[in-house]
Formats: sequence, structure tokens, C-alpha cells
Amino acid sequence: MRMVAGLEAISSGTVSIGDTVVNELSSKDRDIAMVFQNYALYPHLSVADNIAFGLRLRKEPKEKITKQVEWAAKMLDLVPYLNRRPKELSGGQRQRVAMGRAIVREPKVFLMDEPLSNLDAKLRVQMRAEIANLQKQLGTTTIYVTHDQVEAMTMGDRVAVMSMGVLQQVAEPQVLYDAPANLFVAGFIGTPPMNMFEAIVEKEGDYLALVLAGVRFPLAKDRDWRYPRLQQYIGKKLVVGVRAEDVHAADSKPGWPSITGRLGLMEALGSSQMGYLHIDATKVVVSTQPKAPDSDSGTAKPGKSAPAPRPEDLHTEAASSFVTNLVAIFPPRLPLKLGIDVRVTIDTANIHFFDADSGEALR
Repeated sequence: MRMVAGLEAISSGTVSIGDTVVNELSSKDRDIAMVFQNYALYPHLSVADNIAFGLRLRKEPKEKITKQVEWAAKMLDLVPYLNRRPKELSGGQRQRVAMGRAIVREPKVFLMDEPLSNLDAKLRVQMRAEIANLQKQLGTTTIYVTHDQVEAMTMGDRVAVMSMGVLQQVAEPQVLYDAPANLFVAGFIGTPPMNMFEAIVEKEGDYLALVLAGVRFPLAKDRDWRYPRLQQYIGKKLVVGVRAEDVHAADSKPGWPSITGRLGLMEALGSSQMGYLHIDATKVVVSTQPKAPDSDSGTAKPGKSAPAPRPEDLHTEAASSFVTNLVAIFPPRLPLKLGIDVRVTIDTANIHFFDADSGEALR
């Protein structure tokens, strides 16, 4: 974000806004507007004056300033508050004032740096929708930085997942969820995080079979084209990933292979139940804050994918009778009690495979 804004020089390549390469342009000449986490409002100015501040600095005509402030206030539902000071506003209203100050400029690009971090959970959900709707109305390219993957998934048209400054994957939100490039993305995107275990793939006639927790799960032949490298891993240790919604109670899938796990924790969510089970398998855990990459490998080379999590960023947790290692989503009224054994099965059509050493997806 600082490089796009012109606050830091880039080491190579170009930064373009529209059709204009802006590498040599100063920040004030790039026609960008920023919205910050802490609002950055002037406490002694009214809402109207805060919104108009940037336009006055640019010495815009008074008629244009008045028109732009009224337009922004109507769009952001701030008309009743134009004469109030920031201290008289709620957190959400202050954030809308900060948004108003940015949009009256009608810039080519918005840069938003965690603008919702200071809001409570309920207001954050409301403001997510408001910002997304505002962006659609304005049609202005917006770069939005957040540590909250829910914000990224619900607001972004395209999402860039980064770790310690290293680009891991750029894709539409659903692609990140359905086809993560590596274990870091798989573990970061999605709530709850993807279940990941050490496993083995074996040949079974014309088919392949996944061996997990001592149970064999036949794999459909379409695995061969979705994961063409899987054939190279027959008999070798790899990492298998499965989302909680793809773990089902075995009774709902008659004839499917099943794993028995002990229910150690349960969360009733109304529309579903989140069950935390212990199964006899080795869980793989990915650090969401890996060590800074080495200078010779820490940046993605042009035309090449970014480095996946390094082996030292991955670790395993051996099965323990006291630790849950599998998360499953069950129907809301399925009778479950803590401490009971639950048979579950896995939808193999939606599982993911990763190299156990590099963490890269086997595509």
C-alpha cells in the first residue's frame, strides 16, 4: 500500500494507475485517497468541514465544495450530522465521515488500511456491507488491507493473500477457498480453518485410495486431472486437507468408509453444530506468521509463483487422546453428547492434497 501511495520506492517493475505509470510521480500527483484505521478526523471541525477539508486544501471553488459535501453526506446518510463534531458521533458514523472525506475527491484509487478494526463486531458487519455497496456505486478501484479473512472474502472481487510481504496467491475469493495454492492459504482462508493431516495415497486397481487414520477412502478418477501430480506420490507421505463442511456423520452417507472419533467439544450455532473430534491421525499445523523469507528467495520472480510456506513453518501434532484434531459441521438437531464416539465420513470429491515438505498444492 505504501508503494502504491508513493511513500516507498519499488525495487523493480512498475506501478500503474489506469493507463498511467506512476513510478516517478509524487504521492500528491497520483490522485489517490486514503481511509485509515483511526479515522484521522479533526476534532475541532464539524462533519461538513472534515469532509470538505481536502477540497479546501486544493482550493476548489466554494460551489463545488458545497455540492460535493452534500452529495457525499446523502450517500453516506450523514445529512443530520453535518454540524456536529466528531466526539458527538458513534464509531460507525466517524468512519463514514472519513469515507466521505475520501470520496468527495473523486480519486482514481481508494487505499483503505484496516478501516473497520476499531469497530465492534456488529458494526463491523454493517460497515462491511456499506463499504462494498459504496464501492459498487462509485465504481472506483479500491485496495483494501485487512487481517480479517472474512472481510477479504465478503468484500473483495480479487484477493491477494500475503505472508511477511511475500505474495502467496491472487484469486477470486471462492477460488482461494476451493483451490488454495499452498498450506498457508488453506489454513488462513475459511472459518474454521481447513482440517489438515498426514496421509498416504495408494494404488487400488484402476483407482487411487486415500489412507487416513487407518481407513481407506477410494478416490474418484477425476482426481487424476484435478491433481495430476498425485500419481507421483503413491506410497509417499503427503498432506490431505478437508473442510469442516465436507466431514459428515456416517449415518447420513450409507456405504461410505468411516472414521470413529471422540467428541471433545461442541458448539451449537443454531443453524448447525460445530463438533471437535479426536481421531487417530497426525494433524498438520501451519504457522500463520512464518519467519521472514531469505533475501534470495523471499520475493516472487516475474512469471513464477510465490514461495509456499517453508518446512520450518510447518509442524505436526501427533494424535493424543486429550486433543481434538478434526472439526466437523453437523446438522443442528443431531443428538450429540460430549465424550461419545462419533462415526464420520469424508466427501473425497472436495479434499485437497499438498506436498508434505514444501506445502504446495499438488496441481
